[in-house]
Amino acid sequence: MIRSFKSPAAYVQGRDALDQLGDRLASTAESALVLADADVLEIVGDRAKASLEDAGVEPTLEEFGGESSEAEIDRLTEVARDTGAEAIVGAGGGKALDTAKAVRENAGGAMVSVPTIASTDAPTSALSVIYSEDGEFERYWFYTDHPDLVLVDTAVIAGAPVRFFRSGIADAMATWFEADAVRRADGENFFGEGPTHAAHSLSRLCYDLLREHGRSAVQAVEQGIVTESVEAVTEANTLLSGLGFENGGIAAAHSVHNGLTQLEDTHHATHGEKVNFGIVTQLVLEGRDDAFVDDVLEFSIELGLPVTLGELGVDDPTEDDLERVATAAVAEEETIHNAFDASSDEVRDAMLAADDLGSQHRS
Repeated sequence: MIRSFKSPAAYVQGRDALDQLGDRLASTAESALVLADADVLEIVGDRAKASLEDAGVEPTLEEFGGESSEAEIDRLTEVARDTGAEAIVGAGGGKALDTAKAVRENAGGAMVSVPTIASTDAPTSALSVIYSEDGEFERYWFYTDHPDLVLVDTAVIAGAPVRFFRSGIADAMATWFEADAVRRADGENFFGEGPTHAAHSLSRLCYDLLREHGRSAVQAVEQGIVTESVEAVTEANTLLSGLGFENGGIAAAHSVHNGLTQLEDTHHATHGEKVNFGIVTQLVLEGRDDAFVDDVLEFSIELGLPVTLGELGVDDPTEDDLERVATAAVAEEETIHNAFDASSDEVRDAMLAADDLGSQHRS
């Protein structure tokens, strides 16, 4: 099997790193389109604009509509072409960054990811998760090129709502469980090739950092402060999770997430919150021993992550609800097939078992 490992050209993280945006982009582009939603523009827009202008890069700030849908991507692509932007800067959460990557793919130029929350592993990847305008998962779009720069200001990360930070920990935890399952099943990574030893090791390092620093990092972000634990978990949530999921491959946890997006009641839940329930479902599918599952559940609860369907908004799922989620989770193109030969009935039963286990631990 051919094995592969791909990554962004550069990753930069630290307090006040945003102020280096212009200097790090100046050698690549003379103009940049900054895409961010209204809230993010208010937080980082002026600093990004000033940094770009100081470095001689002409900025255009454009408001992102909030959903990484084809319609929004097409609209922003036209803005990029009309302004002649030589670089696309996506600022915000995963959907903003995925939209920016898609716009760069259409319009050309350089791509910079500026995550303002450490909630997903989207900043480093060469793919976008595409949703409908109503927020339902539709498909993945894959690209040849990764972002040219990932710029993470940990002061901005620590100033964001702690819920997003917790959510990122859940998404990053899945990196190890899924990469390990893919490796044991001789599955493929996101490039359709075999995972490297490096990808497997980075995925494990990601999980180890979360277990070692997660609780204290969450406590620090609750106070809006940057500590070494915050730096470690931000790196795990963003860099290590990004490299791990793409190069190591993902499996059932994310397929369950994608299935859960079919239920409107879950749309208020973050990506990572739904993935966390997917982790427990995957562990049930694997037949992991009770002590192992208990440990993961207790860590999730300690961090304030959801472990039941009710906490995701599905208080009393009908048979039809469960069937919709399970059927979507095992769709032909889903990543569960990287590591599992599971039917929709098996996924449904694993979800019910995971929900019951989570309820027991909550009580």
